[in-house]
Amino acid sequence: MRKFLISMAMMLMFGTASAQPVSPPQSPPPLPWTPAQVVHLQALIDDMPAEGLADCQISSRFGLTDAKAATAAAKQLAQAYLQGCLKGLGRARWHIKSRDNLIDNDRLLRLALSRNELGPLFEAYKPQNPHYEMLRQALANEVDPQKRAAIELNMERWRWMPLYLGKTYLIVNAASFEVTLWKNHKKFGTWPVIVGKTKTPTPIFDTRVEGVVLNPWWEIPSSIVAEGIGAMVRNRPATARRKGYVFQNGRYRQRPGPGNALGLMKLIMPNAYSVYLHDTSNRKLFGNEVRTYSHGCVRVGDAIGFAKTLLANDHSGEAVDMILDEGKTERLKMKQAIPIYIAYFTAEGDGDGGVSFYPDIYRRDGPDIYRRDGKAAVVAASEIRSGEDVCYS
Repeated sequence: MRKFLISMAMMLMFGTASAQPVSPPQSPPPLPWTPAQVVHLQALIDDMPAEGLADCQISSRFGLTDAKAATAAAKQLAQAYLQGCLKGLGRARWHIKSRDNLIDNDRLLRLALSRNELGPLFEAYKPQNPHYEMLRQALANEVDPQKRAAIELNMERWRWMPLYLGKTYLIVNAASFEVTLWKNHKKFGTWPVIVGKTKTPTPIFDTRVEGVVLNPWWEIPSSIVAEGIGAMVRNRPATARRKGYVFQNGRYRQRPGPGNALGLMKLIMPNAYSVYLHDTSNRKLFGNEVRTYSHGCVRVGDAIGFAKTLLANDHSGEAVDMILDEGKTERLKMKQAIPIYIAYFTAEGDGDGGVSFYPDIYRRDGPDIYRRDGKAAVVAASEIRSGEDVCYS
């Protein structure tokens, strides 16, 4: 059942815009519930608090022979497992795309009932990254109300992620200041990161890493030009040249080099926010525990080692070093792009049965942030910006 569900999720993730769930017949026959399956469904509904879904609105009582009501409840439960229940500003800030709403739950439910696999179906609906299960296990033993609320909220955030994340994928957790590489849901590597200031938070979104730019130029955004770089180029040209700043073809840029704000590498990851993962010339900030210093982009510690890891299947480490030594700007493409998710998890399983709680740097865990009525405040303009390179060290 899990393989069947994951294959459907893969089709939705990588298919064309025309990929749609299989349309059921106009008048499908009623689902073949047995009394034992109805009892099983009721047990799954009763167990919703263990999944952090205690407050979800769902049909909770139905008779053993009421197949129609059982079907409606099962669909509501599937919706909760796949997409969560919370709305409001917190969800509005979460721009990671998921097409899980296109999964054909009618077809899957009918298949599960015919095979008597109701349990495996809902198990397959759960987020597959091990952090979700670690949070679930921790929730069962946690008694502190505030910690329980934090665990439940971060379990919800995992439900906002696509069911299928990819065979290989990257997750940036802005709250833990880390980027992790995953292969088959096993952590393959971890690197420290610096993220956006509270006034210019790193947006939550997803895209695909297509390659790496070595020795990048920095295209300086107008907002940062106005902070002083423009005046420097105009009034102190010698200082500007020493720092690598130039004015070319109507735009301000910084040449590649050791003082470049993007450092020695920048990921090729097209997105509407012009936010990227990149190196930095100011590496001493990685020694700080809380690392909120950028205008929105994500600076990576050991950025060259990180780049070599991502490029390993296509380009050797020696080739990367040679390009860096030459100092020429070069784009190295990857044959297989990697999904990357810029996310925000303030609680994660520590792998030893406990939970690591991270500072809520962007103040998104408060009780007024998440509301089921959807009548939340408008998202701050700094979080919906697009079209301007906001990378800055």
